[in-house]
Amino acid sequence: MQATLTPIAARLSLIAATGLLAACSSMGPAPAPVSQDSLPDPIKVPAGNRLAWETTTVGGEITYECRDKAAAPGQTEWVFVGPKAELKDRAGKTVGRYYGPPATWEALDGSRLTATQLAVAPSGAGNLPYQLVKANPATGSGALSGVTYIQRVALKGGVAPAAECGTANRGQRATVGYQADYLFWKAL
Repeated sequence: MQATLTPIAARLSLIAATGLLAACSSMGPAPAPVSQDSLPDPIKVPAGNRLAWETTTVGGEITYECRDKAAAPGQTEWVFVGPKAELKDRAGKTVGRYYGPPATWEALDGSRLTATQLAVAPSGAGNLPYQLVKANPATGSGALSGVTYIQRVALKGGVAPAAECGTANRGQRATVGYQADYLFWKAL
């Protein structure tokens, strides 16, 4: 037996289908795969790994503190203290966070990891450098389980503040904004 819709039900069904199609089309095309060819050699991920998770952060923060230079008594400099950012997927949904020290990536599913920096490369004036890190084993099971490497790419901002750092403001902290993509890789 075939069910028939009343005119009102048919109209509501058509409106719902149209809304669903509009929502899907507004998401835009899926992001293009990240090309390792366009990145500096020191931060390329070794062969034998595949891109497993892409995240982005806009509105991230890097905190610096005005401190004495380690090798130059009486001189001061802005020293990196730590990051704080929400990790979002390409649709803008929050999927985790990044914070430190130590540098820690944590997914909303509870998986979490730290990593060891392997290499950096310049990414343009006023921007943090590109970065490649080797992931330590993740805690918890989820998106970060099995991650081998993390790349920081698509950078804007984040460098030490332009404000003076001197003996008068030793100990002062300053926060600067940045954005970046964090790409998580797993072994094949």
